[in-house]
Amino acid sequence: MRAAVFRGGELVVDDVAEPVPGKGQVLVKTLACGICGSDLHALHYAPRMVEASRRVSGRPGMDLAQDIVFGHEFCAEVIEHGPGTDKRHKVGTRVCSVPVTFTAAGSATVGYSNIAPGGYAERMVLSEGLMIEVPNGLSDEQAALTEPMAVGWHAVERARLTPNDVPLVIGCGPVGLAVIAGLRIKGVHPILAADFSPARRRLAETMGADIVLDPAEHSPYTRWQDEATPEGFDPENPLARLGVGPQRRPGVVFECVGVPGIIQQIFEGAMRNTRVVVVGVNMESDTIEPFFGITKEIDLQFVLGYTPQEFALALHHLAEGKIDGAPLVTGKVGVEGVKQAFQDLANPEAHAKIMVEPWR
Repeated sequence: MRAAVFRGGELVVDDVAEPVPGKGQVLVKTLACGICGSDLHALHYAPRMVEASRRVSGRPGMDLAQDIVFGHEFCAEVIEHGPGTDKRHKVGTRVCSVPVTFTAAGSATVGYSNIAPGGYAERMVLSEGLMIEVPNGLSDEQAALTEPMAVGWHAVERARLTPNDVPLVIGCGPVGLAVIAGLRIKGVHPILAADFSPARRRLAETMGADIVLDPAEHSPYTRWQDEATPEGFDPENPLARLGVGPQRRPGVVFECVGVPGIIQQIFEGAMRNTRVVVVGVNMESDTIEPFFGITKEIDLQFVLGYTPQEFALALHHLAEGKIDGAPLVTGKVGVEGVKQAFQDLANPEAHAKIMVEPWR
């Protein structure tokens, strides 16, 4: 079968072995697969990712001396049932799945494993127990947005928001947009969002941000504090720090950029008692000054991925129209176009999410 393959640090198009479903697995045809920022990271930072995985879990995750087929944001069609399956999804059923499959050798992450090729290939094998049928009427491309939307929903859930919170989203790439969509569903307002890109700011408005800011023109932290500050609040009044008199609404910042320096920038701009939720994945070393966090009593939290329940709920949010993912899909390519698509995604004015359709 044809696939876009990560080989020797490069993306190439080649024929690869057909996957064979093992016990409890199902063979599927990839209908649409989104290119994720994590895939862009993997292309440029693969050795660092492998080393970090080894340090965190004791396992490297990927063997870079062997082929890897990326792609973990997918919608697929059932082709064939492997041994030991219940055949709960008939042949021809469209499905999504948490990108994990179980093999005789243990679990493998679809798209980041040498034994579980991802959605940049014509076919994949998935674990039957993790597959969810795509509700009628939802397009392949929108169903393929389930995974990134689940990432945003998980971050919002982990933030333990209250109706009184004032959220600020730093970075309006796909992850930030997913967070904004989750915040809108939660009904927490006003939702503030900041990005240097005009195109991303427009998408932030589309996804539900109430106030969208260009950091080159206005400090998002100043406007965020203004929105959280009631009339009569005096930050210089010692009694205010003791809870006497009008108080600012609690602030929550979602870091959705994932580059060095952003967390420190948030520390410097944040209000007292802010909760910072780090969603962006930074593959480089970073530096913060704890004194800012200490004096402002900032809570710093890191989040990753989602639960199977959150994944399923994200799919239903899309199917029920609570999230309209259509504006995020800005391009489609076959496997031959994947390498160029990785380059095109570097320009936020041109693209938000490019879908790979291997059958093209």
